[in-house]
Amino acid sequence: MKKPTAKYSDDKGEIIGKLHRIRDELPSIDELTGGPVRQTKVTIALDDDALSFFKWEARRRNTNYQRMIRNLVRAYAQAHTERQFGVVPAIVS
Repeated sequence: MKKPTAKYSDDKGEIIGKLHRIRDELPSIDELTGGPVRQTKVTIALDDDALSFFKWEARRRNTNYQRMIRNLVRAYAQAHTERQFGVVPAIVS
């Protein structure tokens, strides 16, 4: 029997669990244009307005929007790891 899979249309944007502030502010747009690191490809669905924002900012800074989104996710993960474990995770390059 085939294992059931989630459909993107099933995601209603619900938040599961308790929210915690992990940092007073997000990284600046300029901080999101950092260099390449080891990567794994994923597929995500983004809101049109959020994607438009990153594409617009990337054009202004002569970089690509995927890098900016990737660096934002990395900054979030690092800040969350610092808060939870008191350490900064190593970035493998």
